[in-house]
Amino acid sequence: MWISGLFKVSIIEGKYDMKQEKSRNSFSGSIGFVLAAAGSAVGLGNIWRFPYLAAKDGGGLFLVLYLILALTFGFTLLTTEVAIGRKTKQSPLTAYGLIHKKAKPLGIFACLVPVIILPYYCVIGGWVVKYFIAFLTGEGRMAAEDGYFTGFITSDIQPMVLLFVFLFAVAFIVFRGVNKGIEASSKIIMPLLLLLVIGISFFSLTIQHTDDGGAVRTGMEGFQIYVIPNLEGLTVQRFFTVLLDAMSQLFFSLSVAMGIMISYGSYVSDDANLVKSINQIEIFDTLVAFLAGVMIIPAVYTFMGREGMEASGPSLMFVSLPKVFAAMGGVGNVIGCMFFAMVLFAALTSAVSVMEAVVSSFMDEFHITRIKAAVIETVIALAGGILVCLGYNKLYFDIVLPNGAHAQILDIMDYISNNALMPVVAIGTCVLIGWVVKPKVIIDEVEKSGCSFSRRKLYVVMIQYVAPVLLVVLLLKSIGLLNII
Repeated sequence: MWISGLFKVSIIEGKYDMKQEKSRNSFSGSIGFVLAAAGSAVGLGNIWRFPYLAAKDGGGLFLVLYLILALTFGFTLLTTEVAIGRKTKQSPLTAYGLIHKKAKPLGIFACLVPVIILPYYCVIGGWVVKYFIAFLTGEGRMAAEDGYFTGFITSDIQPMVLLFVFLFAVAFIVFRGVNKGIEASSKIIMPLLLLLVIGISFFSLTIQHTDDGGAVRTGMEGFQIYVIPNLEGLTVQRFFTVLLDAMSQLFFSLSVAMGIMISYGSYVSDDANLVKSINQIEIFDTLVAFLAGVMIIPAVYTFMGREGMEASGPSLMFVSLPKVFAAMGGVGNVIGCMFFAMVLFAALTSAVSVMEAVVSSFMDEFHITRIKAAVIETVIALAGGILVCLGYNKLYFDIVLPNGAHAQILDIMDYISNNALMPVVAIGTCVLIGWVVKPKVIIDEVEKSGCSFSRRKLYVVMIQYVAPVLLVVLLLKSIGLLNII
């Protein structure tokens, strides 16, 4: 039968023979794909969420569990999505329907995730622009004052203007396409980002501070808190809490269950070594996530003590860290400028991948040009972003979510996309590949270029048994139906 006018698909005993009828953009090589995928993975979730969870969950204990999950659970989901994309040469909205005709709704859910995420992600990107400009112009100390962040996000016009600035930069890259836009920008931004991360991390380890009581704290002491497992009072309940925190972080770290890796996988050539590329993405992402903690935890500990490490999310990025930079004296403005430049790069590459997942879906489903699809998604994101900005002033309200958290518009959008839809998409993907079409579909795709899939047995066990069970537990906990953990 003909699907979307692009592929002729025949299904014989679960085997797929797809003949591409229309040319599709692709990455020029594996380096372009790895940098683009790593750019997607290295985003705000890595930089402000990973360090907080590591500090909250016993430092080294969280790191060990995260690494184990990255090499098993994360590897399974990442391999699956990239392989689905390359096999179908389609975006998430249409790719699932090509894998199995009854899986089309799963593609709709996978496409909804980036549609919901992009508006509020660009709002936060606008916040990053604000702080980068503040430190760039020498006004970092003002950014550290109490009420600065709240005053900014509750103002009427400025957050919307900066939302537009950030969204325009994202849209410009996506407008230019896969090679001239996404790949070209990743080859410039990602090396700069990595250099900044490494530089700030080394600086963070060298600092020291004497508090008002005469106590001296150093960056190396904070680093030890970060990497040495704290097993004091460890219980089974706490262990599973840390495990689920590490697993939920993998969604942000690897950009899985958002349709992004399916879109990027569709641009990978058939002769590319998927095993090698996926391994490189895992290494790059895990390295940057670890270094994000090295950047932040020692610095926050040195100037604010253990209590300062309890800050999470926006309060860590936009309240605690500016105070840390201000406490550093003259060099703090330079370090703050470098830090928010790095965060801006990370936010930009991730937002580009989120928008691309939607744009490519519109192109494949509705057969429209990239420019038209990008304009439509830009308008949707702008409208949603304005709504999020208004949620901090004219449309402000406070409700309690099923998981007990207080929320307004941004938090509701984040809850729907991250706590509900992403686990559902991941569970559906595991069931589809693990039990409906069978893991051989993915294994054959991975090995198509003649590469050795050394973790194939691990992959089968994870996709059929371990990952679905963990994901169901994560979903129940995320929506507040599993309060014993």
